[in-house]
Amino acid sequence: MSDDPADSFTRARAAAGVLFFNDRDQVLLVDPSYKSYRDIPGGYIEHGETPRQAAGREVTEELAINPPVGRLLVADWAPNDTEGDKVLFIFDGGTLADDQLAAIKLDPNELTGYGFHNVDQAHELTISRLARRIVHGHAAKQDGTTRYLEHGEWSC
Repeated sequence: MSDDPADSFTRARAAAGVLFFNDRDQVLLVDPSYKSYRDIPGGYIEHGETPRQAAGREVTEELAINPPVGRLLVADWAPNDTEGDKVLFIFDGGTLADDQLAAIKLDPNELTGYGFHNVDQAHELTISRLARRIVHGHAAKQDGTTRYLEHGEWSC
């Protein structure tokens, strides 16, 4: 057993994503080629990046668009039995304009499709923990707050 107290500290991985909406207040979900469920645009944060920078980079890589990444909507402490501890950040991407939608080109190595969906269908469209983040992110966007979650659950 180590005498270094830092050995007991978590080494959480961090990821960042973006919630984009259309003019009907539907959320953009992507179809990753390497997952069995829909997701939001985003991915893991690389060394030297901030969460917002990572979110922007991932959107550009996955969708080939570069809209501004807005304010933080959700921070979620999300340990996973198979993947370890994670901290997940979700930012507001706002409403995509018609020209931005027309410019989307999916990275064929990562995505097979995308679509806009009603937020209240999130639990039918993706895994539970992500659906909870989407619902809380949408609510935070509407009420001007940032939500701190644990395991996708609002703890306030």
